[in-house]
Amino acid sequence: MRAYNFSAGPAILPEHVLQEAQAELVDYQNTGMSIMEMSHRGKEYSAVHDETIANIKELLNIPEGYSVLFMTGGATTQFALAPMNFLGNDQTADYTNSGTWATKAIKEAKLIGNVNVVADCAKEIPTRVPTIEECTLSENAAYLHLTSNETISGAQWKTFPKTDAPLVVDMSSDILSRPLNIEDFGLIYAGAQKNLGPAGVTLVIIKDELAARCPDTVPHIFRYQTFIDNNSLFNTVPTFPVYMLCLVTRWLKANGGLDAMEAQNQRKAAKLYDAIDVTDFYSGTAIPECRSDMNVTWRIANTDLESVFLEEAAHENLKTLKGHRSVGGLRASIYNAFPEAGVDALISFMKEFEARHG
Repeated sequence: MRAYNFSAGPAILPEHVLQEAQAELVDYQNTGMSIMEMSHRGKEYSAVHDETIANIKELLNIPEGYSVLFMTGGATTQFALAPMNFLGNDQTADYTNSGTWATKAIKEAKLIGNVNVVADCAKEIPTRVPTIEECTLSENAAYLHLTSNETISGAQWKTFPKTDAPLVVDMSSDILSRPLNIEDFGLIYAGAQKNLGPAGVTLVIIKDELAARCPDTVPHIFRYQTFIDNNSLFNTVPTFPVYMLCLVTRWLKANGGLDAMEAQNQRKAAKLYDAIDVTDFYSGTAIPECRSDMNVTWRIANTDLESVFLEEAAHENLKTLKGHRSVGGLRASIYNAFPEAGVDALISFMKEFEARHG
């Protein structure tokens, strides 16, 4: 029996996708080879590569003038690449700080150029994301950067600000969980290992005209324009993670697309937050209007019971509910692939646990 895996990342994948990958692992489409063994320039992989790009464009309704790229290094690498490509010597980049991952992005950007932290709520308890009204934006900023969903604190941007500066967003933990108006963004990047597939590939969606800003002194491998010009095949692409991403995008399309995912994700999260709020035994850690639909974070009033909760939950096949090591507490990551039945099972366990220990 498969566990209900609440891991924040690498995270649960659709069981159908795993089964499909298993069936094709040794002999991909009667070629006698695994997709992992094939040239990234061969016709079999090229078909997967192109289909994945087409599926992402369809799911997000990406217009002309934008490119879908496959890179490596996760969001952590993008923390450096965005300012390397977009932040000129005489410019300032605006950053919002909403938590751990935004803090890391700011730290890297400061190594490249001038950074203005326009709003900082990273250390506030309960947790939240900034409002655009509180942001002290720079005049003629190179871009505005934000982290759409903080996996550690469980805080999420529900709507995105509209500014004159290009909007650059780390969407690692909520990409493809809801529809977006892509034209509102200059750059979106997302490590795959939370809501897209296995670790190893980074999805980048970029406005083509923005890529042209890159200084000539940046090495070619670090330029978005290089990946645009070469269809992400400047060097060897992580073929198996892209193949898995292809299967996930097929699954998304077959299950109603992003409108259906958003409705399902909101329903799952609402159930779990209701179970937390109905009692004083548990308490959520993010303010209600910023609560993440992807990563639900909470504490037990008697924090000594949290280790007991985790141990007993694991015995009930409810796995990886421990909060991030930097903050502790409890966290349920309920991405697209996480079944609603698993949320129901967790809620039942929470009620039983409170009855025994409350």
